[in-house]
Amino acid sequence: MTRTPTACIPPVPAPDDAAELRDRARGALLGLAVGDALGAPAENLKPSEIRARWGRITGFVAQRPCGTDDTEYAIFSGLLVARHGSALTPAHVEAAWHEWIADREEGPFRGAGFSERGTLENLRRGLAAPISAQHRHAWSDGLAMRAAPYGVFAAGRPAEAARLVAIDGSVSHDGEGIYGGQAVAAGVAAAMAGAPPTAVVASALAVVPDDSWTARCLRRAITAAHRGERAVRRAVVIGGYPWTDLAPEAVALAFGAYAAADGEFTDAVLTAVNMGRDADTTAAVAGALAGAGQGAGAVPAEWARVIGPARGSCLPAMAGHHVLEVADLLVPRTGPEPAP
Repeated sequence: MTRTPTACIPPVPAPDDAAELRDRARGALLGLAVGDALGAPAENLKPSEIRARWGRITGFVAQRPCGTDDTEYAIFSGLLVARHGSALTPAHVEAAWHEWIADREEGPFRGAGFSERGTLENLRRGLAAPISAQHRHAWSDGLAMRAAPYGVFAAGRPAEAARLVAIDGSVSHDGEGIYGGQAVAAGVAAAMAGAPPTAVVASALAVVPDDSWTARCLRRAITAAHRGERAVRRAVVIGGYPWTDLAPEAVALAFGAYAAADGEFTDAVLTAVNMGRDADTTAAVAGALAGAGQGAGAVPAEWARVIGPARGSCLPAMAGHHVLEVADLLVPRTGPEPAP
């Protein structure tokens, strides 16, 4: 499979800009959590159903807004890469799945996707990566939803972010499921370096096969983005398909929302939310991209205040961890790692 030419990405902030890098890291993961919480009530809905219930969603519509499995799995991956860094291996990822999820007494695990359930069944049967990813939903957006921490860690190094997230994904995903995660991780890595939205999108396309379903959906979404959210949705959504967590679709909707908003945080997230489908994931990804590009200050204060420590409603082991705590773990105190 061919790949698009590597995008021209601005360098990472210099070591004396560590404060800026930390702000972008916090923006990325706070943006993810906010997008997740905003989008959760609209998950699996059509735009017409969203309008009938709430008009246009412009803020939280749930009485007790909170993150879903998207935020808790992003915390999971953030802690994993903070622990192992660029030395991450499939064995490390598999061990973390056992330590933090599979070998614990079955908790509530509400809201977990089919790909995660299939992975857990395989791990509990003693299967190891990549065999553990051989289930019916290896193409889901379950890797894309937890990919942003790799872009934060590998700020300014999209190829490294894509390499690391593929290692993470080898336990649970395959094919288009991996490509979706790589696109998100690379996009966040570019946004962390201050790249404009066009370069962020180019970075995502540069790390996935040019003739993949993911790349084709991304190109369609970006081509339609200047015409707004309805055009993006028409260009990407697979009509009549019952599942909304298809990675090529969800990732393309998220990047389309981000591009339609020209990287502006509030518009990017709300565009993703109001398109429906897997709205918690698409808004989380759009929020991570825009938050990395604009920093934590771009997240409206009234939204940021809602984000507290994870409740562990999906992954009990993640209870008590805050996305801002994880963001700080991913940024070197003296600035980013030098490029290899």
